[in-house]
Amino acid sequence: MSIKKNPKNSRNRQIGSALLILAVVLLAAYFLIPRRFMTRRKLPRIPYSVFLQQVESGQVTEVRIDNQQIIYLIKEENKPESSIASTTRINDPQLLQRLVDNKVLFGVSPRKNPWFAILLNWVIPPIILVLALQFLMNRGPQGSLSISKSKAKVYVEGESEKITFTDIAGVEEAKTELTEIVDFLKSPKRFTAIGAKIPKGLLLVGPPGTGKTLLAKAVAGEAGVPFFSISGSEFVELFVGTGAARVRDLFKQAKKKAPCIIFIDEIDAIGKSRSNGNSQSGSNDEREQTLNQLLTEMDGFGAGDLTVIVLAATNRPEALDAALLRPGRFDRQVLVDRPDLVGREAILKIYAKKVKLGENVDLHKVARITSGFGGADLANLVNEAALLAARNKREYVEQQDFAEAIERVIGGLERKSRVLSDREKKIVAYHEVGHALVGALMPGSSKVEKISIVPRGMAALGYTLQLPTEDRFLRDEEEIKGQIATLLGGRAAEEIVFGNITTGAVDDLQKATFFAEKMLTIYGMSKVLGNLVYEWRGQESFLGNNGGNPRRFVSTKTQEAIDNELKEIVEKSYQQALDILNHNRDLLENISQQILEKEVIEGEDLNELLKEARSPWEKI
Repeated sequence: MSIKKNPKNSRNRQIGSALLILAVVLLAAYFLIPRRFMTRRKLPRIPYSVFLQQVESGQVTEVRIDNQQIIYLIKEENKPESSIASTTRINDPQLLQRLVDNKVLFGVSPRKNPWFAILLNWVIPPIILVLALQFLMNRGPQGSLSISKSKAKVYVEGESEKITFTDIAGVEEAKTELTEIVDFLKSPKRFTAIGAKIPKGLLLVGPPGTGKTLLAKAVAGEAGVPFFSISGSEFVELFVGTGAARVRDLFKQAKKKAPCIIFIDEIDAIGKSRSNGNSQSGSNDEREQTLNQLLTEMDGFGAGDLTVIVLAATNRPEALDAALLRPGRFDRQVLVDRPDLVGREAILKIYAKKVKLGENVDLHKVARITSGFGGADLANLVNEAALLAARNKREYVEQQDFAEAIERVIGGLERKSRVLSDREKKIVAYHEVGHALVGALMPGSSKVEKISIVPRGMAALGYTLQLPTEDRFLRDEEEIKGQIATLLGGRAAEEIVFGNITTGAVDDLQKATFFAEKMLTIYGMSKVLGNLVYEWRGQESFLGNNGGNPRRFVSTKTQEAIDNELKEIVEKSYQQALDILNHNRDLLENISQQILEKEVIEGEDLNELLKEARSPWEKI
């Protein structure tokens, strides 16, 4: 795909440059040429009062009155010739009578209108104004006076930048849905012959970075039709009515190039629900007009050779207006979700073709430990690994580069400049080993891959890296409790070894409380509260923010029961962590001492050490 270039743009720019040069030359002439002529002959300037005295004394023989000054001849006693002087002209009604009484010859100079003055004052300015307005009006969609023009970028078929479905992986279900659109654009008669109608609009929904925009471009690339791309925010401007005008202009252009595709990214910027009752303010009123115009345009075009298909993408389908989602407008919603294990491996293979890989790189292993990564995350991961390899002056990207890149994406950059005291380093070491030992024995925890006491990111003084071994979609009650116990293992180790606790477990406590509360209020995992839900959950938000406090109104007694059972779950999990660490106290000391020496333990060395951990509840 390539952007279509308008040949008029370069011509308009040349005209604008010529007009600018002409304006500068004329302005310079206007200010410099008249002054040059006026300053050719400099005459002595005499005060008007002195001029009158000279007239009364008979020294003035001749006077010439101009528009701005009076030029006169002075006859001096000791000089044979008269000298010329000037004075400022003042509105004096008695001046002419005085000149007559003193027998002074006088006259009035005719007003001079040189051709260049007439040209500069009456001809050139209107011409410049007309040409400038014409230039601004013809600049196209980006012109200063073309605010009602659509700002959509038009892509046409070009082999160098063409994107097809083969360039996309990990979203096979979405590709299947969109293939039908491609088939219709290529051969519409096959569908219309039996009376079928292709959906007018398709809404791509999903988390950020999963490839919604890329899929839309691939549809245009596969079908070989013009592709209009615009963001929802580009419709809304300061002036009321501009957004609706841009919608009309966009569909007008699209109909001229039909069959084609219109892609509106982040459509929630103009398609928000109107049911909130806040449509009285100016900004919301402008958005509502734009939305109404979009709804009207989507109802106004037909099939066949005039096919215009609207693709839109959003991370917030729950915020869209119901009229926009009804059948006949956006008939289908296509979910573009985060890829599974097979999808992640396919995406990694696509992006890995752009870098030099070493022979030891196992992309399947990388895909297995990147659960939850989207397409953009995986592209960033490959790029980070390549940057690390180049920084270390290697010719190929190795497996260790991918491992370090994953840690950088998850935990942040290593901060070796942050120097911890010996006591703090010791506390961090026992804290992280506590997480690892409890996580190795409790169900539901991911595999412990690495323990480090090197600070990372903004706040982490150390970290225990746990990576999933498989994609999980369901967890039972025991697994969640095991996850809570693993989170509390760091604080439990501090209490056992030092008899005191620190502020290092603040993030662990937040996550543990969150999981325990979800067990009680959403998952119904409570014998006291029963199979009831105490938090309202609307449509799932892909941005992870459902807004406000979703907990419904409950009685004081119920709230107290929730708090009591919440505390009980966390305390029992904490006690489990204490029991595990007390039972493996020697191993806790051994691993902690090793990590204080090495700062990092990972791979097979860590696995061999954790195999020695024993559960305090296993039968002997």
